[in-house]
Amino acid sequence: MDQDMVALARVKLLSANRRVVRGAEGLWIYRLLTQVEPEVYGSKLAYVLVEASASPLVRDMPGRRLALLDEAVTVATALDDANPHRAKVLARALAARRRELESRPAT
Repeated sequence: MDQDMVALARVKLLSANRRVVRGAEGLWIYRLLTQVEPEVYGSKLAYVLVEASASPLVRDMPGRRLALLDEAVTVATALDDANPHRAKVLARALAARRRELESRPAT
């Protein structure tokens, strides 16, 4: 793990002055920091992944939306059962994934 990148991600997170950093920057920050401290940043990563799946940038990319939601479910599932945010972010990720699958045309 590149410690300079971890330090940069932490600086960006602190300088954002927001509870959750969203968008591409948030994805980058939380993906990186979740590798270092999964219990601290995993719930925020799952949250941002679900948000990203609803972005207009992926509106016409069902495969990309599903990949983001699959990642959110994986991250949320990996959180310890004792994590106070696990149940909420896992339920949110599973519900979004279910909606995505249900919205697809039957084949």
